[in-house]
Amino acid sequence: MNERSIPSGSYAVLGLGSSGEAVCRFLAKRIGAGVDRVVAYDAADTPELRERAKGLAELGVECVLGADAVTAPAKIVVASPGVRPDSALMQSALSTAAEVISEIELAYRASRSPWVAITGTNGKTTTTALVGHLLDCAGVACEVVGNIGRPAISVVEDAGPATVLVAEVSSFQLKSSFMFRPRVSVLLNITPDHIDYHGSFEAYAADKARIFAQQGPGDTAVIDVDDEGSAVYAPVAEGAGVSVVRVSARQPWAPGAYLRDGLLVVDLGQGPVELVPRDELRIKGSHNVSNALAAAAAALAAGADPAGVREGLRTFEPLPHRLEPVGVVDGVEYFNDSKATNPDSVLKALTAFDDRPLVLLLGGRNKGSSFVPVAEAASQRTKAVVVFGEAADEIAAAFDGFDGFRLLRAPGLAGAFEAARSVAEPGDAVLLSPGCASFDEFMGYDHRGSEFRRMVQDAGRSR
Repeated sequence: MNERSIPSGSYAVLGLGSSGEAVCRFLAKRIGAGVDRVVAYDAADTPELRERAKGLAELGVECVLGADAVTAPAKIVVASPGVRPDSALMQSALSTAAEVISEIELAYRASRSPWVAITGTNGKTTTTALVGHLLDCAGVACEVVGNIGRPAISVVEDAGPATVLVAEVSSFQLKSSFMFRPRVSVLLNITPDHIDYHGSFEAYAADKARIFAQQGPGDTAVIDVDDEGSAVYAPVAEGAGVSVVRVSARQPWAPGAYLRDGLLVVDLGQGPVELVPRDELRIKGSHNVSNALAAAAAALAAGADPAGVREGLRTFEPLPHRLEPVGVVDGVEYFNDSKATNPDSVLKALTAFDDRPLVLLLGGRNKGSSFVPVAEAASQRTKAVVVFGEAADEIAAAFDGFDGFRLLRAPGLAGAFEAARSVAEPGDAVLLSPGCASFDEFMGYDHRGSEFRRMVQDAGRSR
């Protein structure tokens, strides 16, 4: 075992999704060798979970489905991000276990690798994938893990000290992380989101900031200071002896990552390194310029050379469901931004289309956010807005008092797509950037985005 070795004793695992299953498989190999017992709990009870539980039982993991409490003694609880802090299962775990930790925390304690960790309300998936791409182009061994890629716990056994683990980490995971110390941390932004989960914006922001909690001298924090929510943590990290690289598309910093005459520049404290013109990025929108600056700074801090970073910035393609072009029908181009699950991400998406006539699709399940800022921006930028889904009435109410555009309603995404087709004209763009979770109608944002892509493709074939 290395100095980060995992705790010994009995374990409970909350949630049997992909990360929970990976934790169970990791711990099962250690039963009798530091791990006394592993019991997994899930509040659901489905045929899929029963099949998963059957496979885990063969490895020595006990599984309890339809659970609302931890019933077996457990020293350590590993909680999946989807288990809400106010759920009966989590409350039971908090009252009985010595430690309740996240899968990322367990993976960190079990690993020998240096970590690059990325968080933020918006942009973390793109930035995480981009950091991995930049390191790969620079010839630095890396694995992209966390909310994208494989669960970190399933990678750490095979990743040695020469392999950088690049992790997208959420506020849910950071909330239950106590020793996690990335060599390079990235905080992109903090805007209201998941208030229903965390209870308040202040609690949400504090959990995001836990990414710096264990960092100190020798570590690097990359922080976007154009965002008010994240900027306040730059002096906090500096006070702990962390080397802070400030990201700004508005002004230069040293150390910093910034634009100079349209050119991306990174200065880690040894002088500016010129990278690529912003026009050469294939990911569009001003927010993606900031994401690219942060990713470049993180990759350079993790050992990438400038030539590899330049190549990676030029070749990185947009990810699915993130301002993804999905087709042209009757001269109208359609974009899938289903990953935009909060209002701030919609505001960022609107910057990617210049003055092109735009039809915006908003809707789904709200997470406690206000849509007034979106209404103000959309009223100035769009020719039409279609609201749909569970939050349609709430979103429509936010548009009261704004004019200069058409507001349409639809019960679900299929109706919203047809409504958009009815008002869009050749040369226009139709943007699905819902600003809401998808669970009123779909299994996740990716399911929603895939259905939207299919609708566009079917409409193109039926012309």
